[in-house]
Amino acid sequence: MSAATALHPVVTLSARELSRQIHAGTLSCREVMAAYLAHIGAHNPQVNAIVALRDAEALMQEAAAADEALAAGKSSGWMHGMPQAPKDLAMTRGLRTTFGSPIFRDNVPTSDTIVVERARQAGAIFVGKTNTPEFGLGSQTFNPVYGATLNPYDRTRTAGGSSGGAAAALAMRMLPVADGSDFGGSLRNPAGYCNVYGFRPSAGRVPYGPTPDAFLPQLGCEGPMARTVADLALLLATQAGPDVRTPQALPRDPVLSTLTPDNVDAVLAAGLKGKRIAWLGDWNGYLPMEDGILPLCEAALAAFPAMGIDVEAIQPPFPAEKIWQTWLVHRHFSVGNARMALYRNGATRAQLKPEAIWEIEGALPLTATDLYAASTERTAWYQALQRLFATFDYVAVPTAQVFPFDVTQPWPRTIAGRTMDTYHRWMEVVVPWTLAGAPVISVPVGFGEQGLPMGMQLIGRPRDDLGVMQLAYAYERERDWVGRHLPPALRG
Repeated sequence: MSAATALHPVVTLSARELSRQIHAGTLSCREVMAAYLAHIGAHNPQVNAIVALRDAEALMQEAAAADEALAAGKSSGWMHGMPQAPKDLAMTRGLRTTFGSPIFRDNVPTSDTIVVERARQAGAIFVGKTNTPEFGLGSQTFNPVYGATLNPYDRTRTAGGSSGGAAAALAMRMLPVADGSDFGGSLRNPAGYCNVYGFRPSAGRVPYGPTPDAFLPQLGCEGPMARTVADLALLLATQAGPDVRTPQALPRDPVLSTLTPDNVDAVLAAGLKGKRIAWLGDWNGYLPMEDGILPLCEAALAAFPAMGIDVEAIQPPFPAEKIWQTWLVHRHFSVGNARMALYRNGATRAQLKPEAIWEIEGALPLTATDLYAASTERTAWYQALQRLFATFDYVAVPTAQVFPFDVTQPWPRTIAGRTMDTYHRWMEVVVPWTLAGAPVISVPVGFGEQGLPMGMQLIGRPRDDLGVMQLAYAYERERDWVGRHLPPALRG
């Protein structure tokens, strides 16, 4: 059976086209919801991507109400009637939010986080949540509440994380677009592992929270995931923009804020002739890489010269080990202190996974002097990157250092014979761009010898989110891995 006959036509539509058809009356919101619920029922048990799934009858009633609103000439926005499932780290009013932790197994928030609030205001109907590792720690989506999310291309492998449920749901066509969050690659790694797009916006582009501390946390962010760059841009436009609860949020981008399903292609189809990409690869041998990853990325980069874009391999612009050391301080400080109260309570400490305890105990001995020194080192790296951007427009590196690994393995202990000394050292390739606050997109680059997906990060100047998406859009037209390579379960 072919993919065309195996899949309901509705779930194959891009989010942009789905929006167009709903608003044109070609599809009703009830038809869309029924198709997605049937597809989720058939395929979610294979990958365990969507959790806390809501009652089907209630969802169909909400879809009917969305149809009635359209019939009365009232559209909430481009996502009107569109099924969505926020990540289980995002607070969702009236919908269970566990953070993947048994401590919060029965937590039902009374308010939304900002990105959830904005998707709801744009007309999305929440069918459930997407799975995540406990507190989002680690790029492997498993937890004691819901279990593990499996890779759509090989169900013995991980889908990555921490937005692994979102990426797997997208790849399996169970959601049209998805939200995620990223501190240490959580929008990028699962996108690479599931053959979709994941975008970490510039620092402040998407308001984060609200959180108990609105000033010091700077490295975590929320952002969009999608199967096309156009859909990614549309969801970013919904998520982005200032909010009085987050004082560090950027003003609205004058172009991003005007995106619609009808104009997004024209905005993204920019002339890129003369642009330059710096290829960092494995940082001159500093980063261990599993065999096959660098050749896939280099083959992907070969698409750019035909567009008039120059690609040049460069030497590392800054000592990578210094970046890693400042990362450890920032990570301990932010992640460890955020969960400190759970650690100090004996009953809840016993329910924390080892990685959470490691972060908290790493935060305990930190001093204000340690944090200041790490911040000045981070600044030095940021300034070095700005000098690089004086010559180049973009930087490219792999999305991950290993292909999707055994789903029963919490994290890779070695890469290419080198021991990993922390639970996230194997994802060191994503760290510099988090610290720089730069916009980063993970684009698919194909499949290794075992048929496992991989991605490549394209990094732009801070606040040039649109420029990064324009580059990715040009690449997508040449190498549409998502559209041409369905997961095996969807091929018939």
